[in-house]
Amino acid sequence: MKAYYLYVMASESGTLYVGMTNDLIRRAYEHKNHLILGFTDRYGCCNLVYFETSNDVKVILEREKQIKRWNRDKKITLIKTQNPFLKDLSTTLEMTTEG
Repeated sequence: MKAYYLYVMASESGTLYVGMTNDLIRRAYEHKNHLILGFTDRYGCCNLVYFETSNDVKVILEREKQIKRWNRDKKITLIKTQNPFLKDLSTTLEMTTEG
């Protein structure tokens, strides 16, 4: 079954980027290595601080739209429910998404 991910990347200065993908490991790698030109590259959003998964792409697309409408404080509160210290989750990503 295919998995889809909503994810949040953050910069060292705190800029947030909300996106979605069907390959979180690849996408995090692309952001970290500045392989995708645009917002995340320009603002240095290369730390994966939050993600959700679903087998339904429509659920992830709606969730992405919902979170993008939120203000910054609400996004930070969501992130801190699972990642209170805003650690880069990409270092342990392989274990959590393949298993």
